[in-house]
Amino acid sequence: MTVEVLADRGARARRDEEVDVVIVGAGPSGSVAALHLARAGISVVVLEQGEWPDYADYTGARPEHELVSTKLWHPNPNVRDNPNDYPVDTSTTDINPLMFAGVGGSATLYGAQWMHFLPSDFRVRSMDGVAEDWPFSYEDLLPYQLEIEREVGVSGLAGDPAYPPRGAYPFPALPIGSVGLRGALGMEKMGWHWWPGSNAIPSETFGELNPCVRRGTCLTGCPEGAKSTTDRSHWPLALKAGARLVTRARVKEVETNEQGLATGVVYIDANGRERRQRAKVVILCANGVGTPRLLLMSGGSRNPDGLANSSGMVGKRLMMHPFASVLASYTDPLDSWRGPFGQQVYSLEFYETDESRGFVRGSKWNCMPSGGPVGVSGATGSKVYVAESGRFQDFWGANLHENVARRFGHSLIWGIVGEDLPEENNQVILSKDLTDSDGLPAPQIVYKVNENSNRLLKFNIDRCLESVRAAGAIETLVSTPVRESGWHLIGTTVMGDDPKRSVVDQWGACHDVPNLYVMDASTFPTSGATNPTATIMAVALRNTRRMIAERRNQKVA
Repeated sequence: MTVEVLADRGARARRDEEVDVVIVGAGPSGSVAALHLARAGISVVVLEQGEWPDYADYTGARPEHELVSTKLWHPNPNVRDNPNDYPVDTSTTDINPLMFAGVGGSATLYGAQWMHFLPSDFRVRSMDGVAEDWPFSYEDLLPYQLEIEREVGVSGLAGDPAYPPRGAYPFPALPIGSVGLRGALGMEKMGWHWWPGSNAIPSETFGELNPCVRRGTCLTGCPEGAKSTTDRSHWPLALKAGARLVTRARVKEVETNEQGLATGVVYIDANGRERRQRAKVVILCANGVGTPRLLLMSGGSRNPDGLANSSGMVGKRLMMHPFASVLASYTDPLDSWRGPFGQQVYSLEFYETDESRGFVRGSKWNCMPSGGPVGVSGATGSKVYVAESGRFQDFWGANLHENVARRFGHSLIWGIVGEDLPEENNQVILSKDLTDSDGLPAPQIVYKVNENSNRLLKFNIDRCLESVRAAGAIETLVSTPVRESGWHLIGTTVMGDDPKRSVVDQWGACHDVPNLYVMDASTFPTSGATNPTATIMAVALRNTRRMIAERRNQKVA
């Protein structure tokens, strides 16, 4: 193997020429890597299978929003059926994976909840005897977390006693509104922790981002351009720094030479032609389903079990955060169509392990508005469980009108995110039957909600019902576990120090292929119970800074 220096140059790469780095995926982690590599003078090309978002297509400001968004902006690619997506075989999973192909990645459809992992999340084995510890600590990552917050434009209130002390957020917290106040009231009556929500939505104009007008349609793309996604926060700067972005580029294989080093990738362009992008270093940022899928497709005759898979861990240990929700209705008006949608307040009261509860690890609750009349009626489903009556209720007929009148503008939702423990039988494999539009094997999800998660969700639902009733709820609806809730795709190319039990090291470099990196959430040893985007971007920044500092020692083909 040779050792070469990644070039110090800022010129844009031309089509098909060898570049220093090719990145697969223009979502949160790929955007961070592209921006900082380009600023360091390293030539970088990013291949994204989706397109630039057309902000005019966001429906949140239109009267028909609730009706049309359930198809056009559905987070499940099998429902959305966009030609830029790949289908997912969900015949063997309890939870559907949710994702979006496009510049900005799946964050296009996230609620903008911005939460750091807690210190205990990095030491689960040491503290609770399950899973594995991370190869670095909360304190190691914190400087990168704070830097990413400034790049993203996060709003929040420092001082949460559940976290170690930290400096101020870049922007003041958004208003918690009537929904947040009512959610907090229940927590206060129970004597439980709550805190104003921190969100990737600046409360003032910031760069390409506008102030939030609180439409509450964050999950279907922000028509005001207030929600921070990397198509707005990072890509304008990355392109200016010299990065090159190729959209509608579906990568089918990472290529390697006889020495086992990556030499680039093969992709299918917008015209259906097969192309090759040669590079000294390859970085995968295709999410916890797309990244293992690509590695499994890239094995070839030299690696029949998949590339970078001598450990056998590629695709395994999938974590998706089992999720439950409690909708609570009140007699007084809460203006509960107002945003932000992600979290107006949150609670970490039940985050840490208490063995007396009958399970390990814990949960994060986030209090959200309940949305418009379609959402509160439940008209997108068929039945829902009404806790007060102990029965399931039909949505249609007289119930539809009664439910809208009672709930619209008078209700809130507590979302309960449960920590998901890594299990090797929960995994991403290649489907034997389903293919994408280019004939490439689709990923198949094999996933079962385990007993620990079921006990965790039941305990937290019971506590949540106590809280909302203490605040005066007249009706509660429980959904658990929510099938359409696999927003967080974690753990399928796990990091670690032992090449026999992990795919990448703490810097994202594959043990088997030292110039192939992974920088998305698939590297996380554990899932925590907080929304992972903040940690994904911080880890990507930490890895990228290390790559830049060590570029003269990087092994390349």
